[in-house]
Amino acid sequence: DPELHLQRCQQLSVTVLTDHQDLSNTELKTILNSTAPQQYRIRAKLRTYKPQKLHQSIKLHCSKCNSLREVPDGDDFDCILQGSDITGPNPELQNTSWYDSVMWTTQDQKQRKIAIHFVKHDEMLKSPEDTLLMIEGGTLKEVWRLTKRFKCVIPVRSMEDDLELLDLSAPFLLQGNTKYYGCKQCSTPKSIKNLSSIAAEQQPSWEPTEIAQVLGIELLQYVFIMKFTLVDGTGALNAYLFDY
Repeated sequence: DPELHLQRCQQLSVTVLTDHQDLSNTELKTILNSTAPQQYRIRAKLRTYKPQKLHQSIKLHCSKCNSLREVPDGDDFDCILQGSDITGPNPELQNTSWYDSVMWTTQDQKQRKIAIHFVKHDEMLKSPEDTLLMIEGGTLKEVWRLTKRFKCVIPVRSMEDDLELLDLSAPFLLQGNTKYYGCKQCSTPKSIKNLSSIAAEQQPSWEPTEIAQVLGIELLQYVFIMKFTLVDGTGALNAYLFDY
């Protein structure tokens, strides 16, 4: 457990945090007064680390504008899904040349209308594990149920003349247990019809990077970030861990 490991490190009186056996130990005071970049070997105590809970270390990073954002929780996504269901599916946007549509009404009190659009390849539907579909009017539970069976799920809503992606606070694509997000600042969402260009490929892979590109989405990457404060009696140094 990495979190327990960090706690043990914090409790030890001295911890070797970098391992350059060919270098002698350097005091933190000397490092703080030096110009970067340089390579050092240190012996230091781990005074604090942030965030305290390991799951909070996961962020979303845009390599284009270098911004970071928190990973939204399921409640946020569910609210966006329900908020997009105001007008309901547009019957005129169903069963086009590049996708087949199925629509039904739920049996609960709200009697919600749900539409699922199955993207075709070679004018045929492929097996579920190779299929991309778009859903409008579904709940979070219904979306997750679809991700367990189909390769790709894209939440959409009906506009007057086209389907469109939801607000980019929501994931624009789900594959298995992974949610893919786009940068609000750097993305310029394009028409959903652009997906038909991937479906026309001989063997569409439905890779998230390719889907993001044709939809005008700047794909955010999951990153792991932590901040450590190191002390050795001569000074305190903040060390940052940033990795994909």
